[in-house]
Amino acid sequence: MEKEKSQKIQMIYGYAVCLVVVITLLISVTSVVYALMDLTDPINAHRTYGKDAPSLASFDNYKIDIIKSLDPAHEISLDDATLKSMYSAAKDDAIAKVKHNSYRTIIVNSLVLLICIILFLTHWVWMKKISGKSD
Repeated sequence: MEKEKSQKIQMIYGYAVCLVVVITLLISVTSVVYALMDLTDPINAHRTYGKDAPSLASFDNYKIDIIKSLDPAHEISLDDATLKSMYSAAKDDAIAKVKHNSYRTIIVNSLVLLICIILFLTHWVWMKKISGKSD
């Protein structure tokens, strides 16, 4: 009787671990897919949440946003060459940030996927052994 109760507890634990692993696996796969999609188009994946952040969609959009953000009282005049270098630097920075975040997400979630697979397989094999003993 005591052995049967112990086996049921072990089986509940094993199935619970397998369920958690499957849920974690699905979440990690989703994160990896999003990161891969961000790598295909880093400019559109770049997210700026400030209202004053200039658009990096094109140089003309960037130029308009920068001109709008300037205080009319100051006497700063930005020529196209300066604005193009600012746009290029901002665009390169945005691409670098998206790539870094995407690669980090892919690496971390790939490791989580590997751990999930190992946990699932070991617990599944263990559950098969337990269910074989109870029969």
